[in-house]
Amino acid sequence: MAKYNEEFKKKVVTEYLEGNIGYGSLAKKYNMGSQTTIRDWVNVYKSQGMDGLIRSITKKSILFNLN
Repeated sequence: MAKYNEEFKKKVVTEYLEGNIGYGSLAKKYNMGSQTTIRDWVNVYKSQGMDGLIRSITKKSILFNLN
């Protein structure tokens, strides 16, 4: 199961892109272990849009759920 859902990711990315708060401050605000995660989400958003923040189903998770 994903640690952060898509709605939370979108909220954090949007808040960062509005320009009022930085990576470190967002990480503290939402009690996240690292600002690197937020930076990664922002980079994915910039290259793939909001669809990039949606967790895709992998073969491994499909096989795990079938067993």
